[in-house]
Amino acid sequence: MKNRPFRERLGFALEGLAHALRTERSLRAQAVIAVLALLALALLRPAPVWWALVGLLCVLVLAAELFNTALEELADHLHPERDPRIRRVKDLAAAAVLMLSLGALWVAALMLLSVLRP
Repeated sequence: MKNRPFRERLGFALEGLAHALRTERSLRAQAVIAVLALLALALLRPAPVWWALVGLLCVLVLAAELFNTALEELADHLHPERDPRIRRVKDLAAAAVLMLSLGALWVAALMLLSVLRP
């Protein structure tokens, strides 16, 4: 599977993204929030550094959701029966997404304060 052409590897990545968007409600919700954040940037027209920070955080939250999804699918495949250790692993991955999302909200709040302050 290694050393495949870029176009083929890109296809694998896009298929993974499409699968996750079809099957994961959390990823769809985060994607909608990311689009709304970009619309807010277009409306508020903050300094370029805010575009960079908000854009970066949107991508990081989506990537964290994808990692979480991948981990959950792997755990469910390898250990389909309920196990408290597998649940803990899933909870920890979800907590990582939560922490990154809270960081994104913090940056959004600071951006709003800087843009709306006279």
